Amino acid sequence: MTAINLLPWREMRRKEHQRQFFSISAGAAILMAMIVFYIHIHIGGLIGAQNDRNTFLKDEISKVEKMIAEIRTLQSEKQALLARMNIIQQLQTRRPEIVHIFDEIVRAVPGGIYLTSIKQQGASFTIEGVAQSNARVSSFMRNLDTSDWFQNPRLEVIQANDQDKVRTSRFKLLVNQVNPADKGVADAEAGQ
Repeated sequence: MTAINLLPWREMRRKEHQRQFFSISAGAAILMAMIVFYIHIHIGGLIGAQNDRNTFLKDEISKVEKMIAEIRTLQSEKQALLARMNIIQQLQTRRPEIVHIFDEIVRAVPGGIYLTSIKQQGASFTIEGVAQSNARVSSFMRNLDTSDWFQNPRLEVIQANDQDKVRTSRFKLLVNQVNPADKGVADAEAGQ
């Protein structure tokens, strides 16, 4: 029988398998490196795009915050203007009111009383004067109480003076002012 030596063929085949293994390994390593590089580039691109979006949103948010600040400023200015307009409107509606008040005081003062001072603080009046008798002061207070423009007269001070054999009384009273229109609305609401 003839002897065939297969060792060189096996050796060549083993070397061929090793070369194929290294080629496949190198190809797989290169492919993995390319895949990792692509993933790195892709994720970097996504992060860059998200950073660009975040920057855009921050810029838009700052613009909106400036607009909100302007709106708040405009709203406060609007409130101030409305308050001024209300004050002006109240002053316009109350302008003839002082004429009515003085007219009511003149009608309420009975003979024998002389007023020396009238002071207004808000809706309260302080009236000072001289009367020939206490009964005239009482009559004055009743007249103020029945008036449409005044309510709740309160006597603060009354002093009797005997000067030159003439008896007089100095008085000081407080009275609250009311608007007849407001009083009529309150009476109508109370009647319901």
